[in-house]
Amino acid sequence: MADGTADLLLGRRRHDRPATPRRPRRGTGTGPLAAVAAVFTVAQLILVRPVLGLGWDEIVYVSQVTSHHPAAFFSAPRSRGVSLLVAPVASWSSSTVLLRLYLAVLSGLALYGALRAWRGLFPTRVLVTGGAFFASLWITLFYGPQAMPNHWVAVGALVTVGCFLRRLENPSARLAPWGVAGGAALMAVMRPTDAVWVSVPLVVLALARRHGRLLLVLAAGLAAGAADWIVAAFVSYGGLGERLAEASRIQGGLGWHLAVDDQLRSLGGRALCRPCTGSMPHPVITLWWFALPLLALLALYVAVRAGQLTRTLLPLACASTAAFPYLFMIGYAAPRFLQPAYALLAFPVAAALWHLARRPAGGWRPVLAPLVALCVAGHLAVQLTVLVYTADRTLDSRRDWTRTARELHRLGVDPPCLLTGHQAIPIGYYTGCSSGATAGNNANTTVGAILRTADRVPVATLVGPGGTAPGYARSWPVHRVGDLRVHVAPPPGERTGAPAPPARD
Repeated sequence: MADGTADLLLGRRRHDRPATPRRPRRGTGTGPLAAVAAVFTVAQLILVRPVLGLGWDEIVYVSQVTSHHPAAFFSAPRSRGVSLLVAPVASWSSSTVLLRLYLAVLSGLALYGALRAWRGLFPTRVLVTGGAFFASLWITLFYGPQAMPNHWVAVGALVTVGCFLRRLENPSARLAPWGVAGGAALMAVMRPTDAVWVSVPLVVLALARRHGRLLLVLAAGLAAGAADWIVAAFVSYGGLGERLAEASRIQGGLGWHLAVDDQLRSLGGRALCRPCTGSMPHPVITLWWFALPLLALLALYVAVRAGQLTRTLLPLACASTAAFPYLFMIGYAAPRFLQPAYALLAFPVAAALWHLARRPAGGWRPVLAPLVALCVAGHLAVQLTVLVYTADRTLDSRRDWTRTARELHRLGVDPPCLLTGHQAIPIGYYTGCSSGATAGNNANTTVGAILRTADRVPVATLVGPGGTAPGYARSWPVHRVGDLRVHVAPPPGERTGAPAPPARD
């Protein structure tokens, strides 16, 4: 008002006043994004806890770079990205707590970087809400501090798609192509096939709009990330097709498999649903999953009306292609498989929630705003409940592996040693032993090699409940460790072909 009065008194118009250049404020809008990432990091450390032992898949990845444990068998579908990620800590320290702290901080920093890649594409409030939605999923919190690839594919997908959009809308955004290449390389080094599925809509759009340079940058990032996996395919499997075929076999044969119901069953806290049987979780746990496509459709409607369709349609398309193989091409489920899809859905879903809560002209909707807030609060409560349940159950199961390892040491199975049979990979890691299998997805040895090893170091075969010991171990002394039967190879001079004595506790 004072400025307007002065203009009238001086007899000059507003547009005649000399422009006063303003220095752009650096970091505008980044504070809330940093807060989301910081809360995400702290929540991991409090709710998942750094004392959580390594899981089966983590052991495979970590054991490739640690000098404290023998390397576990590395099967065809796996990529070396996670091993490279944990190497700065795992290569010199055997501390699981230190590794969890490192991964929690790193995942928080990565989330912050991914959110920043979308600045200017959506309002800050949408980015904060979308980031909080993705970060508060029990799946994201549970796997953030773990040595697993899916969270990093999700982060790479967010960076790739966000920088791709920035370059499309602003050809002068010189750093955006580097973000596209870096995000694509991150996805590909973690899971090459996932990176390809995420990138399909980007390739289609680049071709449709004749953005050859952007397409080249994307392809270069994918090739750089997948280079090790591709080279290993020719060195160890006889070619790329052969490795893909072996990966398909290990995953049960990729093809038409309706796994939507399997994914729903896994939402109750099942880390791996294979075979995926049993009842569905309570409807309250799965309600958010059914709300996602409805909110995505609403986000498309809002984007069309605002004339910003590409910003919303592209991440939704990439989320759809990322989820497709895990919903329709694989015969089992794990909730972490869909993390990239959830990350890409986050911002469109957040935009839809804000549309429901606020009028376009400003101001809260008196009925819908409280309802949206109530639904969001309920969703958060459900996610935290499932997270605590899953973390506690997982912690107990991995402590069982520690107790089994102590019992094996008491039986004389000390490093260097070899374990075969039921859960040989995780229990072998906790015991400090190598692991071997003569058949199945992790086959890496023969019966003859196992018997020759038993002439040099302690060897034991683990038999699970209801299982049968392999022929080469049936005459070995049997011990009961928890619900396992442990057949320990006797010294070479004491070995006979007689039947094994009854199991001893």
